[in-house]
Amino acid sequence: MRTKPPSDYTAATTAYYDANAAEFCENTAAVDMSELYAPFLQEITAGGRILDAGCGSGRDSLAFLKKGYQVVSIDGSAEMVSATTKLIGQSAVLMRFDALDFVGEFDGIWACASLLHIASQDLNSVLARLTKALKPGGVLYLSFKHGDAERIENGRFFNDLNEALLGTVLANVPQLDLVRVWTTEDVRNDRKGRQPWLNAIVRRRSPQRTE
Repeated sequence: MRTKPPSDYTAATTAYYDANAAEFCENTAAVDMSELYAPFLQEITAGGRILDAGCGSGRDSLAFLKKGYQVVSIDGSAEMVSATTKLIGQSAVLMRFDALDFVGEFDGIWACASLLHIASQDLNSVLARLTKALKPGGVLYLSFKHGDAERIENGRFFNDLNEALLGTVLANVPQLDLVRVWTTEDVRNDRKGRQPWLNAIVRRRSPQRTE
């Protein structure tokens, strides 16, 4: 069921992560994401520049840094920014999606389980900002809990998408082309077999050459 989110849904979700940062990091920092990294990184030149958009515990930022990529890590939660900074040894940035102002800076953007906290009414504008942050030809990975509901769970707002809803969203961002879409099971030990995820990689179109 899709319902109109409360006006303060972003603040409430951020407050949840600030209040539960230690537990969240404990539950997610050691999760093996290698099977999801592979299709994303194969689209990015070695040593390329990646934006970890919604960096959480810093797990993915650290993995990309260890693989030799340049990484900028952002999150809307001050506690998550602190956790990432401590884990990766470089400063993460406190920044909400609606404040993104990068222009053509990144070869790839990793938005793992972060855009799912953006309501449908705001998702197009956020995707436009992320697209603008990509270099032409750059790729964006995004993931959502598989479903068709907008809901609040334990204080957090969630926007669940399925393949059809993702297609509708992407149709409103003409600069993005779908590269791949697939589903996976939750890789966290306590959630295995209980929560399917929708994963997608999209690419910013390169300008058409004129003769």
